[in-house]
Order: sequence, then structure tokens, then C-alpha cells
Amino acid sequence: MSLPTSTAAPQELRRWGRRGTAAATIAARLTFEAIEHDYDGVPSLRGITLDIPPGEILCLLGHSGCGKSTLLRIAAGVERPTGGRVTIDGMEMAGPSRFVPPEKRGVGLMFQDYALFPHMTILANVMYGLTSLDRAAAGQVARAALGRVGLEDYADDYPHALSGGEQQRVALARAIVPRPSVLLMDEPFSGLDRRLRDNVRDETMAVLRETRATAVIVTHDPEEAMRMGDRIALMRGGQLIQVGPAEDLYARPVDLFAARFFSEVNEIDAVARAGRAETPVGVFPAPGFADGTPVKVCIRLPGLILGEAGVGVPGRILRKRFLGEVSLVEVAVDGLDSPLKARLRGSLPSAPGTDVWISADPDSVLVFQR
Repeated sequence: MSLPTSTAAPQELRRWGRRGTAAATIAARLTFEAIEHDYDGVPSLRGITLDIPPGEILCLLGHSGCGKSTLLRIAAGVERPTGGRVTIDGMEMAGPSRFVPPEKRGVGLMFQDYALFPHMTILANVMYGLTSLDRAAAGQVARAALGRVGLEDYADDYPHALSGGEQQRVALARAIVPRPSVLLMDEPFSGLDRRLRDNVRDETMAVLRETRATAVIVTHDPEEAMRMGDRIALMRGGQLIQVGPAEDLYARPVDLFAARFFSEVNEIDAVARAGRAETPVGVFPAPGFADGTPVKVCIRLPGLILGEAGVGVPGRILRKRFLGEVSLVEVAVDGLDSPLKARLRGSLPSAPGTDVWISADPDSVLVFQR
């Protein structure tokens, strides 16, 4: 076993390989049709229907236990659905009449814990799925994949000699080396610290774009989903809540759950009358609600505007916390039981006790039925 020498660069800083060198594949369409699943009679998926066109990167987003990893495992063939069908390019992989085993689906799967074999070298780990090639050819292809992730020089090392970020790179190389038409990734960056995560995620995205495979990535982090996904599928309780580009889910969430998932909001109870909702902070449009409908007016924290020019309603600063690029300010307003929160950039007289005027950016206001 060879180990990195003391003159090697720190593990977190080892460079990735040259972009544009990952082998491309022929992407496939992955389709879920009314997928049902349960664990010992407890439903985990409830009628999931989702079509993922060739070459798209889709992020499955939701809290732990919402069913996103189960759906991924069903696509891979690790779990069987109790109802519905999974098709790849229109061919049934799992359904009432057929079940294709994982190794026959042309699907790559990258686990949360990377699942590297500790007794095998890095090269042997990457070669593991290349059963259709002879050993020499498999070694050549595997070394090329390791070169793309910047680890060809460590081919003879073992997983324990690498950092978590580098083990993630090896797992990625192993997943892409058979050139799968569909690549499934289950929380691939959750084990990395924040300082390292952004770099690994960006480089991984570059590899995915080069391979052109259809990719499904499970995550619980909304920012990560927005950065990576062509579309996002938001899940709750085994059901799809909303599917679309990041801009749609953020700007036009279908319900309060979706709004809360993508950003912290100030929530104010109100009643809709004549297409408007009157609150202690102001009156906001509430189209589509019948008169007398109880609604919740939500104001995103960056959309709350504090000033001293008499615009809006009066309030008083209770607390300020400096967070680096922004400050989190809590403001009391007459008529509200709880203070409002604002995320502010720039300077503002904001010592506790300071009187200010408060208004809201209309683009940051959302109204939902209670």
C-alpha cells in the first residue's frame, strides 16, 4: 500500500482533473408512474408520478423521512414498489409484469456513505463495475476516470488514506466509469464540511454535465437543490408537493410548506377582504380568496425594509445580530404579538430602542389560506 507523502498537497486542496475529459454517455428518460411503496404496511410513497427527460439533473428535495431516498432506491432496483411502474426510455424496469435487477438497468448509484470497499485499492474500487471489459481495458478506463477527479496518482492507495472529500471523488469516478444512462446520487455531499462542500459540489456538477447522463440527486438542503438542479421535486410525507425550476418554487410556492422550505418568513394572520389582506405592516394583494377567508401573509426576511423617512409603519428595533454579509434585526410593531425579522445589508442606525419605519417589498410577500 502506498501512502501520500508529507510533501503532497493537503488532501482538501488536491486539484481535480481537467474539465471536459469525462466520457459522455447516452442519456435515458426516467419515468415514475403512480409509484406506491410501504414499509410493513406504513405508506412511504403515495402515487408518485414524475417524468425526467434525458440529460436533466433533477433534485429530490425534502425533510428526512419524506420518501426521497426510497424513490431513488426504487429507480435503482434496490427496493421494489408495491404499486405503479418505473420505466427507462419506455421500457419497464419495475411494475406489475416485470422487475429488472439493478445490474441490468444501466443505472449508476452513488450512496451517501460512498460505500467504498476498504480492502480494495482505489483503482480496484473504480474497476469494480467494469465486468464487461478485460482487466487491462478496465484498468485503463478506471485510471482515466480517476484522472478526471484528480486522483490518478493515488490509484494504489486504499480508501482510509484519503479524506472524506476524496473518497467522494472516488465514489463519483466509480459511478460514472460504466457510463450509465441514469445516475442516482443519495445525499452525496452531506458528509463534507461546508468549507469543502462547495468545491466538491461544483466540480461534481462539471463532471455530470460532461457525462450528459440523466441525474437524480437526493438532498435536504434547498440551497444545494437550487444550485444543482435543472428542476426540483419537493416532497413531503411520500407525496410530491411541487415540481419545477428553482425560480418557480422560490417565487411561486404552491403552499406555506413550500414557502417555508426555501426561506424563513415572517408570518402574519389576516383575513381576505375585497382581494386584499390588511395587516399591522400594511395592506397586501390577496387575489383569489373569498371575502372572510382566513389567510397567512408571509414576508421574506430580505424583503422587509427598514428606514427613517416615514415610509410604512412605525416600529422599534429590539435586537441586532451581525452575521457577516448581513445583519439579522428584530423589530417590534404595534398589533403584532411577535417581532418581525429582517435581513439587512449596509449600514442603518440599529441599536436596540431605535425607532424605524417598516415597509415590505411586494415581490417578497406571499399570501396563503390558513
